[in-house]
Amino acid sequence: MEKADLLHQLRIDRSEERAPARGARLAIGVVVAALVLLAVAAGGWWYFVGGKALEVEAATAIAPAGNTSGSMAVLQATGYVTARREATVSAQITGTLTKVMIEEGEKVEAGQVLALLEDTAQKAALAQADAQLRAAEAQLVQFKSQLAQSRRDLKRAEDLVGRKLVSEQAVETARTQVEMQSAQLASQEKQVDLARAGVRGAQVQLDYCTIRAPFTGVIIAKAAQVGEIVSPFSAGGGFTRTGIGTIVDMDSLEIEVDVNEAYINRVVAQQKIEAVLDAYPDWKIPGRVIAIIPTADRSKATVKVRVAMDQKDPRIVPDMGVRVSFLEEAPKAGAAAPPPPKGVLVPATSLVERDGKSAVFAIDGDKARLRAVTPGQQMGDLRLVEGLAAGTRVVRAPPAELGDGSRVTIKK
Repeated sequence: MEKADLLHQLRIDRSEERAPARGARLAIGVVVAALVLLAVAAGGWWYFVGGKALEVEAATAIAPAGNTSGSMAVLQATGYVTARREATVSAQITGTLTKVMIEEGEKVEAGQVLALLEDTAQKAALAQADAQLRAAEAQLVQFKSQLAQSRRDLKRAEDLVGRKLVSEQAVETARTQVEMQSAQLASQEKQVDLARAGVRGAQVQLDYCTIRAPFTGVIIAKAAQVGEIVSPFSAGGGFTRTGIGTIVDMDSLEIEVDVNEAYINRVVAQQKIEAVLDAYPDWKIPGRVIAIIPTADRSKATVKVRVAMDQKDPRIVPDMGVRVSFLEEAPKAGAAAPPPPKGVLVPATSLVERDGKSAVFAIDGDKARLRAVTPGQQMGDLRLVEGLAAGTRVVRAPPAELGDGSRVTIKK
């Protein structure tokens, strides 16, 4: 055997050792890749579920309303302040605005001038009608003079025919002349009346160029500017305004609330109420039920109720949110007033079931915290619950993916 072959036999074969090493490295790589994918998935879940804020509606837990007379609320409902007298003021003719004398928030009196339209054509028409009236009146004076002369001629002819100085035919001719001129005078009087009507019509058209307030109120919207065309009809295209502004009679403000039809039997006409504006939660406004509108909203299963407020105040403006407590009659003299119910009122839709218990999501900064509560009496769209403090903000209708500690943003 040669020396080279002997050396080859003495060499150590390491191929079998490298194969397991490569397998181990491959296994380690798979594990690392799996961990990376898991981390990416966890990060995505955190972003879309835990990190991304959910948009929700918020409501404030409120204390049940009592009142100084000792009456208790038998029902509570929410609604809005509305105006019974609200009008968008427009022109009765189509014209170009030359002057607008209103601004939002300004108080106006009935008959006050709000705006002016271009009136050149109307003034010209009025001048023409006035000239026609003067011409008709002048012709009327002429006819009156002619008739007076004809009557004198007839009288002389009748005197002369008695003395046989003129013929009967001359008298008949004079009488016919008087009758004809009397008819002309009557016709001209009608022409004068017609001309006067034309003047009145032209004056009305000119008055239409002055836009006035139909009643005393406050301007809540200004819709047109000088130079724009205003018309009582919609011309389309967005180039013609149909109004110059909106005026509201603040003395006609009242409240409209939607009462669940299951509880409408607790409401009667002239029933006392207590209203609390969302903007002024510590201000209780007494009032009474005006009427129950005799129709129901099929989609919401509610009945609309009109409510009057006994107090008028500049702070009360249209479309304000308001909570109305319908009160039972005050207890008789000497009878103890019933104790106020315990707990606070929250929207019934804010309650959820978690682990067989009722709870709500309280808003704490930008997080939603699950709070266990004890539900009580239903009051319209609200529910009495214990376990929350008055003033706590809760999620009105929690979405299914909302959890304890989830980030939330309040829907505007």
